[in-house]
Amino acid sequence: MQIDIIAGTRPNLVKVAPLISAIERFTSDCKYDENVLSYRFIYTGQHYDKNLSTNFFKDLNIPEPHLNLDVGSGSHSVQTANIMVGYESAIMNSKPDLCIVVGDVNSTLACALAAKKCNVEVAHIEAGIRSGDRTMPEETNRIATDSISDWFYTTGETANNNLLNSGCSTEQIITVGNIMIDSLVNKISEFRKPNFWDTHQLDNTNYLLLTLHRPENVDNPDTLRKLLSAVDQHAYGRKVLFPVHPRTKAILNSLDLNLENIELFEPLRYLEFMYLVSHCCSVITDSGGLSEETTFLKKPCITLRSSTERPETIEIGTNVLVGKNIDELANYLRKACHSQWKQGKIPPLWDGKTAQRIVDHLVSRCLQEKQNYMSA
Repeated sequence: MQIDIIAGTRPNLVKVAPLISAIERFTSDCKYDENVLSYRFIYTGQHYDKNLSTNFFKDLNIPEPHLNLDVGSGSHSVQTANIMVGYESAIMNSKPDLCIVVGDVNSTLACALAAKKCNVEVAHIEAGIRSGDRTMPEETNRIATDSISDWFYTTGETANNNLLNSGCSTEQIITVGNIMIDSLVNKISEFRKPNFWDTHQLDNTNYLLLTLHRPENVDNPDTLRKLLSAVDQHAYGRKVLFPVHPRTKAILNSLDLNLENIELFEPLRYLEFMYLVSHCCSVITDSGGLSEETTFLKKPCITLRSSTERPETIEIGTNVLVGKNIDELANYLRKACHSQWKQGKIPPLWDGKTAQRIVDHLVSRCLQEKQNYMSA
């Protein structure tokens, strides 16, 4: 079976890294026909900061992509269209048996569409997750991708039920766990201090970690000002480390802010950023993926959104939703800074073995198809 593995953003790289590693382990130890499973890694270049993306490749031990579509920036429609054109050309050059997409970014939907139009089966990793917020571009990508996929690799029962309620069959759904946690488990011993750790005299109790990138939080200068002022005011003497996303930096430059505790940094590579996550007092974020990592690490997480596609991080884990409610934000910052946080647990199958379960399923399919062919 020839598989195309698609990634387009840095969070995608965190998710495909363990899958590529698991496939390579299988092929190196393969007791079957060497052609049972092979892959082509395609990077769309949706995240176009080459230096930072290159560092993610290095930190996660991801091989150079077989093909880089290098689409760069653009509106949602332009970016999606350019990815479709590029990937369709790749399929025409060498048609795979299966296209594997991950997550919910434009690359996910674009490559799923291009594959299906070329009669290539699609498997979606992280299928079935829903926020219920149709204003999020990611929600559109999730729903549309799942509507045309053939196989659904899910994180758990909530995602399974979402898919079943939308008409998918149980035979298409394979519960494998959370592949993002695979990278965390595989790399946790390699997390390293960023170069400013000692100069800023950081330790496990004296800083908070802040990330913001969603348009509803950063595109409106008034909203961004209120959120940053609230975090700065209720940091209880702790430093607030803020690696600034490029889309946020442009807005910040237009604001006249007098921040006492928040310190701005350039975006960090994976191993350094995860070191900060694993040692901080608490995370304040609007990232869904980060709420998963904090749940695994049992770190308090305050999510500046009114909905989440990862409800298990709230029901089982350490995450809370506050939206733009400044009073709630202040309340939870107080709890985090005074060690009054709820006790979280790690959800089922968040064990670092998700990629292996996916490979096991792929291999079993290959062998079953071969057996069917031989007996026909």
